[in-house]
Amino acid sequence: MLESLRDQLKPAILSKLNEFEILGYESVQEDDIWKFLLMKKWRKLKEDDIQLHKLVNDILSVRIQEYMTFITVEAFQAPSSELSSDDLKELLK
Repeated sequence: MLESLRDQLKPAILSKLNEFEILGYESVQEDDIWKFLLMKKWRKLKEDDIQLHKLVNDILSVRIQEYMTFITVEAFQAPSSELSSDDLKELLK
């Protein structure tokens, strides 16, 4: 259901992206914010509770600290990739 509203919510998402860029977080992408919203903000949202104005408010109220905490936890939970010794040497240069 939420995926069908993505186009309608895009202006709010782009506005939040612009805010993050102004704060110096240029690497955040539209899909990153969408994933955060689905997995964090709207994880327990029931179909009966979906109202466009509430979703827009959720988007516009996202704080950078909240998003960065989510990204950090996601990174720790992701399976670590095995690096070869050559890769490690290259990273440590």
